[in-house]
Amino acid sequence: MYFTERDINKILANLDALRNSVFPVQNQEIEGVSRKQQFPSVCLIGLGRCGSNIALEVASLVYNARTFYMSEFSQEEKAQKEQEYRPVRWIKKGLNLDKSHQVKPVFLIEPLVMLGDLDKDIEGRIRFSNRGEKSTFLQDYNKMKIMDLSEVHAGGAGNAPILGQYLAKIILNKDTHKFSNADWKFIHSYLIDSCGIKANQSRLYFYIFSAGGGTGSGMASEFGLAQQYAYMAKTFDTRPELENEANSGHSFVFEPIFTSGICILPNITDHGVEMSEALHINSGRLLCKYLSEEWDFSYNLENEDSNESSVMQRIRPWNAMMLISNDIMRYAEETDDGEIQHIDVNAMEKYANQYISQQIFNILTAQAVTTDYDENYFRRAGIDIGETIRLDANDLFMSLAGPVAVAYAESVVPTQPASVDKLKLFDKANSGLNIDDLFFRSIDLPHFNKVTQAIEGISLLPIESGRYREALASYVKNGYDPKDLKDLHFFKNCSSVVSIISLPKDYKLSYMDLNRLKSHLNALFPNTTLKRYALVIGASANISLTTLIVKSPCLSDDFLTLIVSFIKRCFAKDDYRFDDSLDKAMLDFIRSDEFDEERLDNMLFEYENPAKILDTNWYAIKPMYEKKYRELIRDKNKFVSINDIRLSRDSVKKAIHYLREIYRHKISKTKVISLNGPAKPAE
Repeated sequence: MYFTERDINKILANLDALRNSVFPVQNQEIEGVSRKQQFPSVCLIGLGRCGSNIALEVASLVYNARTFYMSEFSQEEKAQKEQEYRPVRWIKKGLNLDKSHQVKPVFLIEPLVMLGDLDKDIEGRIRFSNRGEKSTFLQDYNKMKIMDLSEVHAGGAGNAPILGQYLAKIILNKDTHKFSNADWKFIHSYLIDSCGIKANQSRLYFYIFSAGGGTGSGMASEFGLAQQYAYMAKTFDTRPELENEANSGHSFVFEPIFTSGICILPNITDHGVEMSEALHINSGRLLCKYLSEEWDFSYNLENEDSNESSVMQRIRPWNAMMLISNDIMRYAEETDDGEIQHIDVNAMEKYANQYISQQIFNILTAQAVTTDYDENYFRRAGIDIGETIRLDANDLFMSLAGPVAVAYAESVVPTQPASVDKLKLFDKANSGLNIDDLFFRSIDLPHFNKVTQAIEGISLLPIESGRYREALASYVKNGYDPKDLKDLHFFKNCSSVVSIISLPKDYKLSYMDLNRLKSHLNALFPNTTLKRYALVIGASANISLTTLIVKSPCLSDDFLTLIVSFIKRCFAKDDYRFDDSLDKAMLDFIRSDEFDEERLDNMLFEYENPAKILDTNWYAIKPMYEKKYRELIRDKNKFVSINDIRLSRDSVKKAIHYLREIYRHKISKTKVISLNGPAKPAE
């Protein structure tokens, strides 16, 4: 399916070449022992213009934090005089970067950052951005690499995800040694050839992209599939040379990895402007494709066969896909007493970047290992690492699957610390932290916290915003009784939640507050099979709560609206393209006890028609791209036609099967089973 380097020595040489460029001083003396510098445990892959901008934003924020820390904040006064936008203000507040504190806890995890775009000028765009002009960031942040793929295609994907996907397939099928860009084979060995082996220590990979575009939406899932293909292939790889003693020192031991797409969905309900229909259709295609792949991987029992060919045909691009709506910026601006029509597009994008950066930061800190930090960090910050509860890659692998939404809020440290007096232990007023309010703000509509400069709220609304506001108002009015919320499918059908609590190093969360938080989660998510908690200490100066809501977001209004928009436009027969009969039929397909597949067959064509979103002749475009494939990949056996990557009616059916599965999710409460009969009443 994809090119993978099979020569172990070449893979190791490529990893060493990348390591040498990432860590110019490679060997470190630690306690008298010389050892190779390890790769960071986390990698961010930003694809397309939107994805690469956000990944670049995260990298620059982390770099700025480390610069402040390592230089003892000598540049702080100068930086304060410069005009700053909200993300920088948020991170400075969150990282306690001010002179009033002698011990400054700082987030020092520096992920590897890979930026890719089907644009020959990606390097120029990044170099002449604000981050490139105003600092030495681009020269100094060695952990950021640009994937220059312009020799395959230099003109973007024309807002057509199927073209972005096809071009990505060309890139990933071409022998890496035949690229003129020498760095590509190093990046390819890191991302794909070596994922999951001990020689490559990265265990978490986040693919950041916009669902509505062509490049990011099309490339991201193909890159994810190539990585998963290489990873899964290792489980079946029993070549005797792997057992060769000469390779034992390289530790080709198989390890679990966790991959996630971070998917930016377009506005749907902005009444001020009509969004481009193509953005909705493109997003719907991505969501439909992902659900069908996730159904095959996780639920489809018809092909339940453990042999290699069966498993390799049922891979999906990521373990989970986090959904973040572009409407976040609109809600945040509306609740910030602003006039939405006066805000420019760049400011809107920065708000999205900030929200996503916050979520990535919290997930990274929850799983960070000590090797991710500066070796003197814990000693200088006075943090007891033994108090943390960490999530490793395997925890995330087991806890997060399918579509995921994020709920987030943060609070400053209360001026009066929690009392440890035994007599006052149960007095809620003494804790200083309003855990009820913190939890409510995390599930509220997106809004600015003016105290912490954070964007809080839920990343994808369960239902239409007006109805959700009313349900939230009732929730608060009734003393946080979730009776009006817990019946929404977003909460009722959630299979698992992962909560990450981040605390300053000197703040002790009382067990009463923790129990109160668990009570809120239990009440709002009545059918969760699995609840996981992580406690991060010393990563920020604020108290923050991140809750990852698993699988049920696919039943939200926005998610269903996008999928149906794609099916109607690119699959539906003429009779069903313009009225609401297909909309109603989709709801019936999900709700009814039996899935009437024959009815669906009568409404849809066999394959998607990409021409429906392109204002040009699709049949003239198709041979142009297929000729490029033949020219770049000479092996006739590897040729793939664009027709072969079209989504089929079966893909739609599998997506519906997935939605039906989540719609019916419920659990039975544990009941005590006893061999001892009930106690006899006293005579």
